[in-house]
Amino acid sequence: MPDHDRTPPATDFLTKPTLNGELVLLRPITVKDVPALMPMFRDAEAMRLTGDHDYAEPDEAEIRAWYATRHDQDGRLDLAVVDRATGAVIGEVVLNEWDSGNESCSFRICLVPGTSGRGLGTEATRLIVGYGFEQLGLHRISLEVYAFNPRARHVYTKVGFVPEGVLRDALLWEGERVDALTMSILAPEWSHHRGHPTGGGAAGA
Repeated sequence: MPDHDRTPPATDFLTKPTLNGELVLLRPITVKDVPALMPMFRDAEAMRLTGDHDYAEPDEAEIRAWYATRHDQDGRLDLAVVDRATGAVIGEVVLNEWDSGNESCSFRICLVPGTSGRGLGTEATRLIVGYGFEQLGLHRISLEVYAFNPRARHVYTKVGFVPEGVLRDALLWEGERVDALTMSILAPEWSHHRGHPTGGGAAGA
């Protein structure tokens, strides 16, 4: 249905918000968070699940330089995920690849090892996706997930991401060709269910 009469909020990526949930808090990420995030960069399993062929011992100085510039980015949003129970930084969520003409972004999340199973990733995803639609005025948020990562696909489905198609043999990993699933969520869908398409709570990953 055309939405020519819709007046979305002005898209402002320079404002780095703090978003409060029951389990996690999302806040602007800084270079001071790098020590807490380093296990994420050293996790070979995370590199496999994201299809990163360039895994090597991370250079902490380069990582610090990267995070030192996140506050000034006007076309993406990088937020730290903080576990409210411990106050520890446990990962990051990102809206990137902003397409202003089509009011769309890509989404990704990465958490440090040992933090799954408590619903932290699910709530963090809901918080930033909700911000994307309700405050940034986005119409579409999309992602890709590899077939050998059913846990992530389950989380995205719980939040309301809908499968769109399959990129066949998109990844060659240790001799195995792996499909990638494309998923997205649209603003009208979010408006309808607010990240709870089945009416359930945020349990699990």
